[in-house]
Amino acid sequence: MCTSQPHANVPEIIRKKRDKMDLSAEEIGYFVQGVTKQTIQESQIGAMLMAIRLQGMTKEETMNLTKEMKNSGNVLQWPKDFSGLVVDKHSTGGVGDKVSLILAPALAACGCKVPMISGRGLGHTGGTLDKLESIPGFNITQSPEQMKDILKTVGCCIVGQTADLVPADKKLYAIRDVTSTVDSLPLIAASIISKKGAESLNALILDVKYGEGALYKEIHGARELAQYLVDVGNHLGIQTAAALSRMDNPIGRCVGNSLEVIESIECLKGKGPKDLEELVTCLGSHLLHMCRKAESLKAGEKAIKDVLKDGSALAKFQAMLVAQGVTTDKAKDMCQGKEVLTRAKKQEELKAQAGGVVQAIHSLPVAEVLHELGAGRNQPDQPINWSVGIELLKTVGDKINKGDPWIRIHFENPPLSEKQMSRLQKSLVIGEKAQEGPLVTEIIQTQSQGEKGHSCPP
Repeated sequence: MCTSQPHANVPEIIRKKRDKMDLSAEEIGYFVQGVTKQTIQESQIGAMLMAIRLQGMTKEETMNLTKEMKNSGNVLQWPKDFSGLVVDKHSTGGVGDKVSLILAPALAACGCKVPMISGRGLGHTGGTLDKLESIPGFNITQSPEQMKDILKTVGCCIVGQTADLVPADKKLYAIRDVTSTVDSLPLIAASIISKKGAESLNALILDVKYGEGALYKEIHGARELAQYLVDVGNHLGIQTAAALSRMDNPIGRCVGNSLEVIESIECLKGKGPKDLEELVTCLGSHLLHMCRKAESLKAGEKAIKDVLKDGSALAKFQAMLVAQGVTTDKAKDMCQGKEVLTRAKKQEELKAQAGGVVQAIHSLPVAEVLHELGAGRNQPDQPINWSVGIELLKTVGDKINKGDPWIRIHFENPPLSEKQMSRLQKSLVIGEKAQEGPLVTEIIQTQSQGEKGHSCPP
């Protein structure tokens, strides 16, 4: 942590950044410590964030900001026998994105240690913690010592951010949200990488999404963010790569917390949808290669597919559930396909209004309707209905006849309205032929890791 100059002046620091001047490491350290210790007024924090949003930061300034935020709280420490094996993944958020629930136990089954610190959903994207909390008894709150014990016995855990881990980020993020500075590239990078740095990772893969259902609608914006994150992560000492993945259609066939858990278990049995398994194996193969658990990407991909098919990834998931508070019987029943999760009281199927081939299912209206039905939240402490969701009975590339059911909506209160049904119908695009391609279109790496621009092995 920075040892700050005693005479640093907050208004002067704000003025320098407002006037597009570079800040020293000491000035950035003084600002972050003031945020953490609450010795800086919120109005000054807001002014500083807006100055950064408008004037930007150099890479060196962003690196210093990230380091100071990482060191604002506890940094997790791991035993020597974890050396080189501690890995994680971060996604910028998508519709039906349940990858973490499958990837963490799959990597554990391959010998990695995965201390996954995840978040809740806000807006139209779902959160990993919300999905897991739909499982009766699952406890997302684990101390560093408890995390260490779970990693020793199971190999993976999925937990929420504790108060003493990167506390500066919690404060800055709350103020970014109300000052319209969320979309600042340096602030995004510092927020994401500081938290991953506090996990003391050896390798990190970032799933940066683009398309209709993502933060970035076009690939060039996603590419810029991905490269920025990769550079900052590697500078902080984490071997970091990023995958650019399309987020136009929902991932898999289910969207909604409980339904996504059920679909994740199917994928852990090797019976998941093709696109979901593709994304899991792509991200997993890169992490296995980066931490030298696989000699090549092809070998890494085979290893992930093998643990999904032979049941070892499912066994790790079941063990993680028990380690984090689920009873042994309930965890076993869930993984055997028995009904443990709460189902919505009402279901409605919509029928195709034309015949042909499914070309697209626009993810944004699907997510927005589910949000309105209670699957999402607008405020961090807002309760959600875990049972609300949709099942896609048809997906991209499927042939469909007029009158065929193509979507099943699970809901309770509020009820499904005619207007919402109309929006869902408009999300289905039917034509003569579907254009299908890989979800991951590009891998961003540093020069030392390999060439930029390669996608996953076919």
